[in-house]
Amino acid sequence: MNPPLGLLPPRDNRVYKLNKSIYSLKQAFRNWFDTLDSALKKRGFSQSKADNTLFTLHKSVHSLIVLAYVDDLVLVGDDLNDIESLKKYLGNCFPIKDLGALHYFLGVEVIRTLEFIFLNQRKYLKGILEDTNMMDCRLSSFPMEQHHHLQPNTSPPIKDPTQYQRLVGRLLYLTITKPEISYSVNTLSQFMSDPRQAHLDAGMHILRYLRSSLDHGILLSSYSDFTIIAYCDSDWA
Repeated sequence: MNPPLGLLPPRDNRVYKLNKSIYSLKQAFRNWFDTLDSALKKRGFSQSKADNTLFTLHKSVHSLIVLAYVDDLVLVGDDLNDIESLKKYLGNCFPIKDLGALHYFLGVEVIRTLEFIFLNQRKYLKGILEDTNMMDCRLSSFPMEQHHHLQPNTSPPIKDPTQYQRLVGRLLYLTITKPEISYSVNTLSQFMSDPRQAHLDAGMHILRYLRSSLDHGILLSSYSDFTIIAYCDSDWA
C-alpha cells in the first residue's frame, strides 16, 4: 500500500499502521471470514465441524445451506422464500451481487433441470488435456491396467518431478465428479516424493481415459431416494 497523496513517507524505520485490513493483506481473508461467520451465526446458522466454510440452518421443515469460498457464496435450500430472505439479510450486512442460479463454481459445471442436477468438470479437464498436449491422444476405455506393477525405483527418474506432482494434484480435484478414477489417482499419489517414468506414463494413461469420457459427470436425479451406500474392507468392519 502507498501512503495517500500529501502524506510524507515515515522517516527512519517507522511504518504506518492501518486501522483496518485491506484486500490482499494476509490478514484480510481471516478478518472477512470472521465477519461473515458472525453474520451467519446471528441468523441462526451452525458451522460444520468437517468443513468450516459450510454453514447450515435446519428448521422444522426446511433447510438452508451456505458454502463460502472467500467472498463467493453458494446458497442452497428447499424453500425459495427462505433463500430470498437470506439474500436480503446478507444484502443488508454487505454489498452483494446476485448472480442468479448456479452454473459454474470452482471448476465444477452445474446443469439443472426439473428432473436432475448434472455436475461435471469438462472445462477444467479440457484445460488439463490442453496443457499436457493430450487432446488428440489415443483413447482408453479404462483408467489403469488391472494388474499394474507400479513400484518405486523400478524405472528411470523423470527430469521434472513437479510435472508429475502437479498432474496428480489436478487429477485428485477431478475425482469430485469422476469418482471412478479415485483408485488410480490414489495409487499414483504414493509416488509423489520420487516419481519415475512408469508413474508418469500411468498418469498419461488416466488422461487417455478421461479424454474418452470428457462429458461424463455425476447425475443427481430428482426421482432417486438419494440413499448413500458405502462399502469397506472387512479389516475395517
